[in-house]
Amino acid sequence: MPQSALFLILRRMRAPLITLIVCYAVALLGMTLIPGVDADGRPTAPMSFFHAFYFVSYTATTIGFGEVPATFSDAQRAWATFTIYLTVIAWLYGIGTILALLREPAMQRAIRASRFARRVRRLRQPFHIVAGCGETGTLLLSALDLQGRRCVAIDIDGERIAELDLMDLRRDIPALAADARLPESLILAGLRHRRCAGVIALTNDDQANLAAAVTVKLLRPELPVMCRADTLDTAANMASFGTEEVVIAFESFAEHLAMALNNPGQHLLYRWLTGVPGEPLPQPLEPPTGDWIVCGYGRFGKAVARRLRQAGVRITVIEARPEATGCDDCIVGRGTEAATLIDAGIERAVGIVAGTDDDINNLSIVMTARQLNPNLFMVARQNRHANGELFARFAADITMQPAGIVAREYLSLLTTPLLARFLAHTRARDDAWADELISRIAAVVNDTVPEVWDVDISHRRCEAVWHALRDGQAVRLGDLLRDPAAGDAMLACVPLMLERGHEPIVLPDGEVNLRSGDRLLFCGAPQARRAQAPVLHDYKELTYVLTGRDAPGGTVWRWWAARRNVRRGG
Repeated sequence: MPQSALFLILRRMRAPLITLIVCYAVALLGMTLIPGVDADGRPTAPMSFFHAFYFVSYTATTIGFGEVPATFSDAQRAWATFTIYLTVIAWLYGIGTILALLREPAMQRAIRASRFARRVRRLRQPFHIVAGCGETGTLLLSALDLQGRRCVAIDIDGERIAELDLMDLRRDIPALAADARLPESLILAGLRHRRCAGVIALTNDDQANLAAAVTVKLLRPELPVMCRADTLDTAANMASFGTEEVVIAFESFAEHLAMALNNPGQHLLYRWLTGVPGEPLPQPLEPPTGDWIVCGYGRFGKAVARRLRQAGVRITVIEARPEATGCDDCIVGRGTEAATLIDAGIERAVGIVAGTDDDINNLSIVMTARQLNPNLFMVARQNRHANGELFARFAADITMQPAGIVAREYLSLLTTPLLARFLAHTRARDDAWADELISRIAAVVNDTVPEVWDVDISHRRCEAVWHALRDGQAVRLGDLLRDPAAGDAMLACVPLMLERGHEPIVLPDGEVNLRSGDRLLFCGAPQARRAQAPVLHDYKELTYVLTGRDAPGGTVWRWWAARRNVRRGG
């Protein structure tokens, strides 16, 4: 594909180049065959090939340089006149063809593809391919850019690609308008690049996401692939051939809403660990139990209704097109009219979900419902990120934005992959256990959302601890919780999980001895993460925490100190 620009140029310029070569050849032939005259008017030999080429070159390019080897004869002047018009016309033909070629959409696409391929080949850091630059993809690209992670973006809509240039990003993102369903698009985006770390398919077309997942698993099966899906059938299909993560925004939100009803402690823990660090800690939602109204019975409405019914909640559905959505026992209407809400029992209801695919209708539903019953628990679906100010102004109890849900899920998976596995293990625990963990976290974060980070006991990510373990020194988990700058004080963080092989240890004890290859998940204050970093990477800091003594820091000095200790012992 990158070679198509050169191919187009050679194909389209074939006739102009041949014409130009023939014109030059004819002009040179005439100048080398026609005899000239000297100053006395006597005939002289024709021009040499070099002099003829020199003369035709500056004449054909309209430079008009006047130096010649000798005065022309009338025959040479006649031929020179013919040469001027012949070659100028040939050049105009060639230049016109080039200008027309550059304006052709196919040529412009080929040039952009070639430039894009060069930028991708020059990447020297690990990067992810993001297929789909809609609202979800844009949010994820912005978040990854803030994290300092490199990305390559493709989208079938050229306008979305152009909008990336208007975003306030720290780094330029290589982006191209291309169809993610085509294998060559992913290959051009760097699928076979040795630095490619994975593919994230976020288009609004399930078949395109499915095709991207299949392409990755066939061409680079070792790469992780994450996909967005709109239906359970598509998600099951993706999972059947090894797609690592599939997120269905509607199902995910419905699950969390049901969790808030039945397990408020677990839901609050989830919100704390997946929130934006530094923001105020979210308060419990505590949605009431009783009669609920769901407006809209599309994919979102069906997911919410199913989860609420599983939670034992009585549901009344309002749907404008019941024949299209398969709603057999619903009240026909949009829910924006007071009469429809009254028919649905708005006076006795405790909650309402405005879940249509139109933001203005959703706002109209909750505004009308609030007038009829001010005590309702309100859930509003926000489809477009641009309408965020309107939803913020209304301030529903929950505002559900599909793009934000998917973007947060994938950001969490990319930055702290252990967090998803930890949250999965907490589902089996009760609310009492979650409440106890919430209390431990609240004690160290000072009313702000905690920062969550993982630690990999490896040579690359945890050099000091890895060297200590390799040398036979015991390192406990509690040693990583001590603040080297404050004596025996403990860091403001909580160890959430230790993963050893495939065996997770939830809320591990500080006395656990660490091993090479262990993976740890922490949450706590940002300053705790910064204070812990030197212990992980600096041998002197780690030795001070373990023994209370200063130690040589470099590899050579550690070897020399060990050698001296052996001699003294001897």
